[in-house]
Amino acid sequence: MTEQTMAGRTVLVTGASDGIGAVAARELAAKGATVHVTGRSAEKLRPIAEEVGTEPLVADFSRLDDVRRLAAEAGERIAKLDVLMNNAGGTFAPSKKTADGHEPNFQVNHLAPFLLTHLLRPRLAAAASSLVVNTSSIANLMGKVVLDDLDYEHRRAIEFPAYGTGKLMNILFTRGIAQRWGDDGILSVAVHPGPAGTSFGRDSWFVGLLYRTPLKRFGTISVEDGAAPLIALAERGPDPEINGSYFSRFKADGRENKQAGDQTLIDGLWERSEELTGLS
Repeated sequence: MTEQTMAGRTVLVTGASDGIGAVAARELAAKGATVHVTGRSAEKLRPIAEEVGTEPLVADFSRLDDVRRLAAEAGERIAKLDVLMNNAGGTFAPSKKTADGHEPNFQVNHLAPFLLTHLLRPRLAAAASSLVVNTSSIANLMGKVVLDDLDYEHRRAIEFPAYGTGKLMNILFTRGIAQRWGDDGILSVAVHPGPAGTSFGRDSWFVGLLYRTPLKRFGTISVEDGAAPLIALAERGPDPEINGSYFSRFKADGRENKQAGDQTLIDGLWERSEELTGLS
């Protein structure tokens, strides 16, 4: 029998339709947590929700109104939230603007989880001590945040660096939470789970080539291995020693972009994101 290390805790996992999100949801439920799952595909999400024993929460992060609806529905079901696992994301062709008019790597990987986390802040605070886990990537090293051009209106957006910028923003957001929400007992970490053989590149021909062919055997780890660091962080819970940290799998202080520690960017990205999501 699986040890009930998560008994009594409530977790919300985004990007749980498949891949590391689905594995993390199943494992945390098996460890005793009440797990709520969200994803953009109702068909793919339904069996995961059935396995963990909750109703599916369907939302497309390329639509901020979907995120707002998701937060409202989750708020109705959840009194307190111990762990928010911001795992939804991917790499997208920059030319395919979102329904809100944003560059998709920026919106799906950063702006949508930023909005969701803010809207769920009362539920996180209600737990007295809670943890936000942001799934980042080693691709953050390729990112570059330009505060006055977050949507690439004045420079050319190239897909993988734009994805890396979104993952860099995950680290900046993590540090913003750590600095701002401590009085509510809300802590945050970012984590690179490793190159798991998931379908995260399904919307990209460029990146998806590796993940859709036998080549992935040579460049990726198993989905279960990729989910393991997320599960470990959820089990560890809101430990002040790791607040604001970026993990490379199980190791704190992973390799990060030099911008990740820039206080001007931590503050500036937070403020611009509030403006773009209507939170300010």
